[in-house]
Amino acid sequence: MTELLDRGTELTADVPGRLAARRPRVLVIGDMILDEWLSGSAEKLCREAPAPVVAVANHAAAPGGAANTAVNLAALGADVRMVSAVGDDDSGRRLLAALEESGVDTSLVAVEGNRRTTTKRRVVAGDQVLVRLDDGDRDQAPLSGVDVPEVDAVVLCDYGTGLLSGPVLDALREVRKGLPLLVVDAHEPCRWAQLRPDFVTPNAGEAQTVLGMPVPREGQVDFLTAHRATILERTGAAAAVVTLDRDGAVLLDGTRPPHRTWARPAPDNHTAGAGDTFCAALTVARCGGLSPVAAVELAQAAADVVVHRPETAVCTLADLAARLGDGAGVAVDHDRLAELVADHRAAGRRIVFTNGCFDVLHRGHVTHLNEARRLGDVLVVAVNSDDGVRRLKGPDRPVNGLHDRLAVLASLGCVDHLTVFDDDTPVELLRRIEPEIYAKGGDHHPDLLAEADVVRGYGGEVRILRYLPDRSTSGLINRIRRG
Repeated sequence: MTELLDRGTELTADVPGRLAARRPRVLVIGDMILDEWLSGSAEKLCREAPAPVVAVANHAAAPGGAANTAVNLAALGADVRMVSAVGDDDSGRRLLAALEESGVDTSLVAVEGNRRTTTKRRVVAGDQVLVRLDDGDRDQAPLSGVDVPEVDAVVLCDYGTGLLSGPVLDALREVRKGLPLLVVDAHEPCRWAQLRPDFVTPNAGEAQTVLGMPVPREGQVDFLTAHRATILERTGAAAAVVTLDRDGAVLLDGTRPPHRTWARPAPDNHTAGAGDTFCAALTVARCGGLSPVAAVELAQAAADVVVHRPETAVCTLADLAARLGDGAGVAVDHDRLAELVADHRAAGRRIVFTNGCFDVLHRGHVTHLNEARRLGDVLVVAVNSDDGVRRLKGPDRPVNGLHDRLAVLASLGCVDHLTVFDDDTPVELLRRIEPEIYAKGGDHHPDLLAEADVVRGYGGEVRILRYLPDRSTSGLINRIRRG
């Protein structure tokens, strides 16, 4: 695969279109589901039992499971073929029609009279899922055989129903050497270890199955990092991306420090299918030559799109471009920031605030921002204006103008909100939004910060982050100037 991006992990709004232009050929093999959503209001209890009566106002259906992965791939520009099996029933016909309408080739999907199509019906009142009704074969007969055409990637979606047992493993073993990319999204990823996947994408529960021990809710990333070698060995994968729902994801590939992404929080009932979207975007990104870190960041951005929508949703090219363009070169003003912070606080989220020039973004900045984000739920970054940088750093600074500095910061998943200030310190902004935590880099002392008294005055906390020696913009610029 040739590299699409030449500048590391910077993701801009034009990247999804450039990926789609490559039109990667992707084969999806796995369990297909018809997701149905019956939604309405519940204002009384029924007489027969202490259960709510839902007045259904809307009935929606969408491809779920591996079929959701397939339609997300197609929506992101891939040429997708589906390998699976459905029953010769109404649910199966509706599922196939939805796939074909989304541009997915279903010619390799078997329609069998002795099989029942899996259907999951959710009954929703207001914003709350009341019950899920599962119908169809729980223990499915395996696919009788799989022909793997020449493709750029295979995505294997194994939800443990039995559909992918037997012949599927044999067929993939025969063609594995010729597959440029194999992504395994499985409840039990160890089953596919002998195929040596390029990526496995377990969630925290599936990672727990791999390790044979619980993954603690607190300190998940540190725990998974400590057990990285075991996860990679037992899954046979070159890289594992463990998805952590509202806590983002962590990339473990054995060759570099783990990379953490940050999710945009959403209600739990909006997360149906987000993992499928994540897997689809990751596959398209790697087929297009993005680095693993950039691919995971793009996958997180795609998942962020669908979790803020009800029901099983699809992230399109336009959706992803808009998500990556959020704040690229544009920061919210202080009035809007105050409104956003108030909304977060009303939802019980902890606000972390940091500030700086961020003239030439380097490893020290990224480490500082990620560490700051881990202190709370929302990270606000206040950026010095160009005039402010000149006053602080000299007439030859900034090297990069405000628009460019904001665009690069906006591409980092750990940054939730950007704003600009023109004063020499963000004291007035801190007084206005009163973040719970004010974070600064390790080259500062809290007693020498003009902001410290203000933060402590309203009951906030000043946190000094760890110091990385020889990581400064001024030092970097001086080294460049010396040639």
